[in-house]
Amino acid sequence: MDLNKETIRKIRGLIVFAVVVVMIVWKYEVFFELLGYGLNIILPFLIGGGIAFVLNVPMHFIEEKLFGQGKLKNNKTAKKAARPVSFILTLIFVFGIIFLVMFIVIPELTSTLANVGLTIQKEIPKLLGYAEELFKNNKEIVEWIENIEFNWNKIFEGIVGFFTSGAGNVMDSTFAVARSIVSGVTTFVIGFVFACYILLQKEKLHVQVKKIGYAFLPKDWVEIIIAISSMAYKTFSHFLTGQCVEAVILGTMFFISMSIFKMPYALLVGVLIAFTALIPIFGAFIGCVVGAVLIFMVNPMQALIFIIMFLVLQQVEGNLIYPHVVGNSVGLPSIWVLVAVSIGGSLMGIVGMLIFIPMVSVVYSLFRGIVNRRLERRNIKVE
Repeated sequence: MDLNKETIRKIRGLIVFAVVVVMIVWKYEVFFELLGYGLNIILPFLIGGGIAFVLNVPMHFIEEKLFGQGKLKNNKTAKKAARPVSFILTLIFVFGIIFLVMFIVIPELTSTLANVGLTIQKEIPKLLGYAEELFKNNKEIVEWIENIEFNWNKIFEGIVGFFTSGAGNVMDSTFAVARSIVSGVTTFVIGFVFACYILLQKEKLHVQVKKIGYAFLPKDWVEIIIAISSMAYKTFSHFLTGQCVEAVILGTMFFISMSIFKMPYALLVGVLIAFTALIPIFGAFIGCVVGAVLIFMVNPMQALIFIIMFLVLQQVEGNLIYPHVVGNSVGLPSIWVLVAVSIGGSLMGIVGMLIFIPMVSVVYSLFRGIVNRRLERRNIKVE
């Protein structure tokens, strides 16, 4: 073997890598403890990066529509104000949607739960009477049903006691609860401030990262990393847009359909299904269960109609709307959208469903490019 400088450098790197791996395996408890400590330190910045990514989608749209396409060529003051104005309008838009939904959903949900409680109290005697009529030939069952009593005060006290004891088990003391709340709020505030900096200075930050990359890595590596990062950003942003559009479409379909059939809680269920539909493919089923229970308390027959309606609309959404809206937005065929959702849900739950679709899309695009280049080199055309 020719022991030139390049070979010695590679051997030295392999030795260092082997030593690091052995140390990690030998002291894996310490390694995971340090890893957890490090994650806690960078958690606010990870949250900030996520917030910045989500807010950048509407902010970029607003900035392009109001100030883009050469509209501010000769106005330097307006150019400087474009980014802050777009950022403020984005915050107003996002928080406006959140407060509007809370204003609609929370009062409606509160009154609905109160009505459900009253309905349960009224319907239980009817249900017991129906059970007595059904089992009138069986004296033991009838006697057992007649002895059933519901003390709502005791039930309420039991529920309160359950949550009180449960909270006591989870949090050892009031101080621990307060510390957790303060820590969570502090983490979010730091993350939000970091997100604001990223959004207001993203071009400058982009240049700084590129300078660091070119300074310490080979030029070819940096260009590949930039290309993959750009593809990942476009894919994730398009997926986020497509997912929101799909959720709005589905929620609107349910609201209109329920209004046509004069079902109760049309607005509440429509908004609820729109929010749960942000979870790919399977999220709307959560809204269906809640909606069916609420409607059942008012009219059991309408609840059955609602379930049938949900199954029909879900088939339309799952087979036509979702694969085309979300699949086209990330450049991923419909079958691979379903595969990504299934694998992501199995590995990481709801978060995996949201992340795996754009991740699989990026891998799919890279692999497709590699395959096409290899076929071109071999002069092979596949029809």
